[in-house]
Amino acid sequence: MYQNLSTANVDGVGVIEIRRPEYLNALNTQCIQEMKQALHDFRVDPAVKVVLFKGAGTKAFIAGADIEELRDLNSIEMLDSNGMQDFFNEIDRFEKPTIAMIHGFALGGGCELALACDIRLASKEAKFGLPELNLGIIPGAGGTQRLLLHIGLGNALYYTMSGKMIDADRALQIGLVSEVMEAEALEEEALALANRMKSKGPLALRLSKMTIKAQSQAVTHNGLIIEKLAQSILFSTEDKEEGMSAFMEKRKPEFKSK
Repeated sequence: MYQNLSTANVDGVGVIEIRRPEYLNALNTQCIQEMKQALHDFRVDPAVKVVLFKGAGTKAFIAGADIEELRDLNSIEMLDSNGMQDFFNEIDRFEKPTIAMIHGFALGGGCELALACDIRLASKEAKFGLPELNLGIIPGAGGTQRLLLHIGLGNALYYTMSGKMIDADRALQIGLVSEVMEAEALEEEALALANRMKSKGPLALRLSKMTIKAQSQAVTHNGLIIEKLAQSILFSTEDKEEGMSAFMEKRKPEFKSK
């Protein structure tokens, strides 16, 4: 059914596995559209109580967006309501609990997808990062807002503007993830947590999520609009073209503030 992912109902836990290991599970437009459909199917399936996101292979959860595809987008296309930010907003507002099971790299859009989930569990090898400024753009899929919510203003500014990687231990220390464990235990623990959740009253589970997130979603609403507009501006700049070209050509970019 899908070309870029697989889905399964594991005893009431809907599992969405991104399957592009040859690209470190980098997200392209088709993959996003397939995930939207999978999430919709789990939304309307009463047998699914919790949704779990994972990446295929051992090297990465999701290593960002497909830069080759991203490079071709213009500023108007960045305002499209079918983009990555809008889909991650859907995950954030999804009625059922969501868990990100993170091993290896969670970079750029991969980190932002994880941030949109309710709970993040990581292996000891997990590494998080928002390297978008290296490309002349910003974390435009909710990263500027949700990173702030989870790790605070100072840390959000530090890790966004430096582009520094966050290892699993540091991620746990600053509240980016809830638990860190051995890689071989990660899936078992994630499914155990999902099973613990789905044993609760389903209406209470749904409404607890809604009420806990009510304030943060209200606060981030305007910020997400500003984030999308800022990203649209950046996609019309020469710096964006230079940053992405340099990435593809494996060289250091020469930005000119244009």
